[in-house]
Amino acid sequence: MVTEKHLWALVAVTLVVFSVPWFLWGSSLTFVGVPVWIWWHVAWMVVASAAFYLFGRRAWGVGVVEGDNG
Repeated sequence: MVTEKHLWALVAVTLVVFSVPWFLWGSSLTFVGVPVWIWWHVAWMVVASAAFYLFGRRAWGVGVVEGDNG
């Protein structure tokens, strides 16, 4: 059974894995005069910011804070 804790762990792993554009290493591609890997980095920071925002609003404490037993 997949829980919210597992889904957020998957999001975290995905953010880490794709944070470095290893598939663009050695590439000389440019867009508007700027290397594509810089565009990737900027776009990925937007994605990471959105993920952290959602995590903070929805799931802060998931897997850390136990439920109230009383």
